[in-house]
Amino acid sequence: MSKSKTCFGYPLSIFFIVVNEFCERFSYYGMRALLILYFRNFIGWDDNLSTAIYHTFVALCYLTPILGALIADSWLGKFKTIVSLSIVYTIGQAVISVSSIADLTGQDNDGKSLNISVHVALSMIGLALIALGTGGIKPCVSAFGGDQFEEGQEQQRNRFFSIFYLAINAGSLLSTIITPILRVQTCGIHSQQACYPLAFGVPAALMAVSLILNSINLQFAIKNRFRHRSKKFPKREHWLDWATEKYDNRLISQIKMVTKVMFLYIPLPMFWALFDQQGSRWTLQATAMSGKIGIIEIQPDQMQTVNAILIVIMVPIVDGVVYPLIAKCGFNFSSLKKMTVGMFLASMAFVVAAIVQVEIDKTLPVFPQGHEIQLQVLNIGNNDMNVSFSGESAVFSPLTKKSEFRTFNIDTLPNISIVSKGLQDTPVIHTFEPSHRYTLLVWDPNSYRVVKDGLTKKPEKGENGIRFVNTFNDNITVVMDGKVYNNINTNNASEYQFFPSGVKNINISSSAIPPTCTKEFSSSSLEFGSAYTYIIVRQSDGCPKIEEVEDIAPNTVNMALQIPQYFLLTCGEVVFSVTGLEFSYSQAPSNMKSVLQAGWLLTVAVGNIIVLIVAGAGQFSEQWAEYILFAALLLAVCIIFAIMARFYTYVNPAEIEAQFDEEEEEAEEKKKNFEKHNQYGVKEPTSQTQM
Repeated sequence: MSKSKTCFGYPLSIFFIVVNEFCERFSYYGMRALLILYFRNFIGWDDNLSTAIYHTFVALCYLTPILGALIADSWLGKFKTIVSLSIVYTIGQAVISVSSIADLTGQDNDGKSLNISVHVALSMIGLALIALGTGGIKPCVSAFGGDQFEEGQEQQRNRFFSIFYLAINAGSLLSTIITPILRVQTCGIHSQQACYPLAFGVPAALMAVSLILNSINLQFAIKNRFRHRSKKFPKREHWLDWATEKYDNRLISQIKMVTKVMFLYIPLPMFWALFDQQGSRWTLQATAMSGKIGIIEIQPDQMQTVNAILIVIMVPIVDGVVYPLIAKCGFNFSSLKKMTVGMFLASMAFVVAAIVQVEIDKTLPVFPQGHEIQLQVLNIGNNDMNVSFSGESAVFSPLTKKSEFRTFNIDTLPNISIVSKGLQDTPVIHTFEPSHRYTLLVWDPNSYRVVKDGLTKKPEKGENGIRFVNTFNDNITVVMDGKVYNNINTNNASEYQFFPSGVKNINISSSAIPPTCTKEFSSSSLEFGSAYTYIIVRQSDGCPKIEEVEDIAPNTVNMALQIPQYFLLTCGEVVFSVTGLEFSYSQAPSNMKSVLQAGWLLTVAVGNIIVLIVAGAGQFSEQWAEYILFAALLLAVCIIFAIMARFYTYVNPAEIEAQFDEEEEEAEEKKKNFEKHNQYGVKEPTSQTQM
């Protein structure tokens, strides 16, 4: 019998599988990284609908593996299923790329599509095909890779699953860096917009490369199948054919193996409930932190790449250093023990996240609650102004650089008035709404304006809220980094608009500004989570000048403090997820390996449902308390899983199936001998009854 082609002791087809997985994961994560912004900014859905569609898509991606496993194990086989559904996958990526072409249906004067329903329909068709494709091949690729190893290559097979997981995270890491960069480019035929077609097109191209690699690998698989046609590699029958009476014992034995592993899967979703909060709770936590790490500036949603970076580093270290050292110490670090340790590490990661959250909470501004209001006085005039709060007078200098909010109960609101020497005080009359912040603009003893701020919490996503106050005697329009503040009235404030960190260009236009004046300015370097009021002041020569007032201080707790929790969670992922993939394969009978891989992926979907239930039902006033709850739940599940693992007996499906093969060969041999004996005329005696 000829042996399969090998390279460095591994079947040659393994390298195609690993590169294929890298391309597929690049395609999936690169596309997924853009979805929320695509829904909100291109299609025009609000945040809630965008989020609902996004999570529905992700859930489908982790539910369709069951369908892919059934197709693979009962109909087409693993490699044909992979190739067939990869074609569906590639078409889906191409469709969603086409759906993002703004010029496909024409545009109005505001750059909006004339028929957005076409884009919506195409994008939904594309996402449905992608969910079917990526979900369908998920349980097949890893199982197909494990099938390439022969008896005696258990060590290489175990290392393959580590390399396989490394390829997943390498594709994820690069795609989440590259596709957002492509998105911010501008492109278009009739109008220049964010280049979603290019950003979606590159993942589509990588999926096409993956399809080509799958086709090449199919040739290797078919050749290997013919090489292995011998008694040492018995033919694998269609699993549904085993429902006959002849194969009852084999089928029952295989179902027992699968159900034993499935029973162990029951506690596993809780791990994923914590793990997948990197993209939700932990990202929201980062929005209340500072992204300046040395000379590098990190955006809140980029902190998720820490996990992928650490995976690329940790998988080789754990596989090549940690596990061998543990083995040399004589400790039996079995698969289920590794997974138990992974759960414990993930639980501790959320304890660290809770500690970080407590530090963040100490720096957050206090906003009015219930029947409270907050009021700040902003003097936009040229002289000091006195403001009285029920007889308690305070002096406010012109253009104070930092806001000072005073908190009042709306039911016992003091009498507020502007005090002027030798003149009657000017009372401040306004109908205040509870739970809001207000700014009292004053510019002379008889003139004021009360403005509702509109901010009830720190700006989200690490952005910075900016508003403008106009002190000119004519309306002013401001354009800041492409966003327009249109017709700001005299001695009035605009609404806040939000910007990412960095220096922004400001352009001011008004008929009241002399043509010789400079109208272009630059903001200060914006950081994370701040809010500012920019006062446009008229100078002695009639030209504008901008004065900055800090309404909300930028975040001070550094995002680097999240690295320990990411490190613990990543270590947990390495010993839990990589081991779980290998364990699911090793304990599955030959005809049900894809089914078990699908069951493994199903635990991810259930984990996301747990997050929705706990977060929705909990309604915690303090975020750190929710982190502690999740940590406690996983710790409890970890103990339960350890007890379940203690009573689990590892099996070798190949040996069990080989025993059935021997029994079948013996039965077949007896049948042949019986038939040979009968053909010499030996007949059974005829009974009297028959006569």
